[in-house]
Amino acid sequence: MRLLAIAAAALVLAAAAAAAPPRAGLFVPRVSLGGLRIGMTASQVRHAWGAGYGVCSGCADLTWYFNYRPYHPQGAGVMFRRGKVVAVFTHWSPAGWHTPGRIAIGAPAAVVSQRYDALPPTTCGSYSVVNVVRLNVINAFYIVDDKIWGFGITTGRIPPCIP
Repeated sequence: MRLLAIAAAALVLAAAAAAAPPRAGLFVPRVSLGGLRIGMTASQVRHAWGAGYGVCSGCADLTWYFNYRPYHPQGAGVMFRRGKVVAVFTHWSPAGWHTPGRIAIGAPAAVVSQRYDALPPTTCGSYSVVNVVRLNVINAFYIVDDKIWGFGITTGRIPPCIP
């Protein structure tokens, strides 16, 4: 009986440790970013990535930031409208994130237009975003200094410049 209790506790701890944004996440255009999809609920996001997030106080929509280290901005964010995910994005260029086609953060920006039918870039202050639109989902490639700085997936109702 004691062994069963120890095993159950280990499973709970393992599940809690697994609930965080991935360190080397996968961006599957039109589908998901880090395992999160457009339309998921807040509860589903917490189940997938945990409750270790900060809430943006100056954002128009409810936005959660999952930072890899406290008080350091690198990680990922999730934006909600009416209780559903409308955007998932990386922030501050987290290393190891990539697409199934091996486009990685840090790659030259030109690779986006070579592999996808991309729209012209939109300037967003200190960065730009190149969007690839597919079936009411926007796949965003954030660009800084001609390199891919991050990824995002949004609905067609979200402005290209994420807060």
